[in-house]
Amino acid sequence: MVDKPNSGELFGIPYNFEKPSMRRLLSSYWQPGDGMLVKKPFGVGYTLNLANWRSWVVIGIAGALLWQERSGSDEAMAEESSSDEPVEVLVDD
Repeated sequence: MVDKPNSGELFGIPYNFEKPSMRRLLSSYWQPGDGMLVKKPFGVGYTLNLANWRSWVVIGIAGALLWQERSGSDEAMAEESSSDEPVEVLVDD
């Protein structure tokens, strides 16, 4: 039987299914001198390089959008519960 490789690239996308060590996990997320995206230590694709300032900008924007979404849904639910008045609907035939 042929052994399948545990790491490599498929259509230009990296994959790695070797058992990750703690050192490899930490070193893969902190690579000074590399770009914003680096190969994942386990799995398929890329992840953020936390040594790059652009990654922190992306994390900040994602956090702000998540906060805005959660706070906006609370306000929308409050508006729905406070508007218990009847609504007139006009339908043209």
